[in-house]
Amino acid sequence: MPDIHIHRQHRLGLPRAREIALQWAEEVEAKFDMECTIEEGETTDTVHFKRIGASGTLAVSGEAFVLDARLGFLLGAFARTIESEIERNLDALLEAEARPAAKRAAARKSPAATKTTARKAPAAKPPR
Repeated sequence: MPDIHIHRQHRLGLPRAREIALQWAEEVEAKFDMECTIEEGETTDTVHFKRIGASGTLAVSGEAFVLDARLGFLLGAFARTIESEIERNLDALLEAEARPAAKRAAARKSPAATKTTARKAPAAKPPR
């Protein structure tokens, strides 16, 4: 059983999920000195990552990200902290993807639904 298991559902489809997985791999390589390799498949890609004291995989499909990691003895003491950091990192990438999608959805609304009316300021009363 892995020391860390993270599962995140999404609706991005495989092409966009691949892009996010690549971005995730680049970030963990830079931030945590990980060595990452990506194995592409028809329906699922696998990011293999490793460094001294840690190794694992991030399985990427059109519907989910599934991360399993094993930690060595020294890093095992920090499993909860490491898991929280990985969750924050992955969730931030997914949230960043959701924001543009929400903006696109708002832009597709009908002009009548998004039309705002300007209110005129009341005219100033003349001095007495």
